[in-house]
Amino acid sequence: MADWIADVKKYAPDADDAVLEKMLTTYRLVLSKRDSSLVSFSDPAELATVRENFLKKKLGLTDDDATLDAAIAEVGEKMKDGTSNGRLAVYYLLAEKFGKLDVFK
Repeated sequence: MADWIADVKKYAPDADDAVLEKMLTTYRLVLSKRDSSLVSFSDPAELATVRENFLKKKLGLTDDDATLDAAIAEVGEKMKDGTSNGRLAVYYLLAEKFGKLDVFK
């Protein structure tokens, strides 16, 4: 299994370890499969899933789709370093951006 925590810390060096452990537990099944463990920022259907299932359902955000899509794009830009985009890092950065890390405490 990939080192998902190290992946997150590449983008958020001061990431909260307790939150990361909780996220790992929550998304263990998703992270166990190569295809679902990554986020494709070039796939509109994938980005809609992140918006609907993670931002709206899990984090409870009620912002309009354009605002949420802009946040996803911002995270995509931050992670644009040529390596794979790990789902845990994407989710952590989005939760951090919206001040919703406490959802995982």
